[in-house]
Amino acid sequence: MKTSDSMFLDVRGLRYHCRCWGDADARKLVMLHGWMDVSASFQFFVDALQGRWRVIAPDWRGYGLTQWSGADSYWFPDYLADLDALLGRISPIEPVVLAGHSMGGNVACLYAGVRPDRVAKLVNLEGTGLSAADASRAPRRYAQWLAELGETQSFRDYASFGELAARLRRNNPRLAAERAAFLAEHWGEAMPDGRVALRSDPAHKRVNPVLYRLDEAKACWGLVTAPVLWVEGAESQTPGRLRIDAADLAERKRSFANLTARTLPGAGHMLHHDQPEALAQMVEEFLRE
Repeated sequence: MKTSDSMFLDVRGLRYHCRCWGDADARKLVMLHGWMDVSASFQFFVDALQGRWRVIAPDWRGYGLTQWSGADSYWFPDYLADLDALLGRISPIEPVVLAGHSMGGNVACLYAGVRPDRVAKLVNLEGTGLSAADASRAPRRYAQWLAELGETQSFRDYASFGELAARLRRNNPRLAAERAAFLAEHWGEAMPDGRVALRSDPAHKRVNPVLYRLDEAKACWGLVTAPVLWVEGAESQTPGRLRIDAADLAERKRSFANLTARTLPGAGHMLHHDQPEALAQMVEEFLRE
């Protein structure tokens, strides 16, 4: 495995952790992880890169080694603001290559439309966006959020890192045992009693009371000037789970002015775990164009 180092930055009042690989003077590639993930999740993809890169992957607020917000809920716009502040520290002048997986892909796509001058190229890995929400769902969603505010949130813990690794493999049968063991060491944290807890703020479990507004997302996507690589796992069930049909997915892709769509064989939603070598080759070919 390629070695990484940790960089801690003060970002909007939180101590932010960034995992970094490669020489400091190499071309920057900023990678954004998804919901309930951590920056170390990109290790296998980074190992497969052939070019000379400075890969910088933050742990989002409330994940991994980044400080928890201390609030009772996490708000999606904060990820955009955190990213903007991070890029101001990481690459204040030069636009960066920005890649994101799942939730991180959604953040990256919105940001590239809001700050098009800050993104040279954009790689979206399984970041389809959510299903369009009808306004009639708002009262029920707000009520659910209020109810959850009155409840203590928690994640289950595990007897060992091995038990956590086994859970990761149950969730993703394509995940190799040695990769699951590595991920468990970064997703989890040993507690004083010997059990293993997730490195995630349980407040992330609370529902977002603000409905997803697809038209607003498309308006942002339409302003992206960077070339976009959109990668889906051939065996991914994400569109079906989110109730996004083929016509809807195609319409979302058409929102981007310069998009290249690729499908990665033998991969599901966690394509950077399932086929990191093939994904790295696909991404580097796009970045060389």
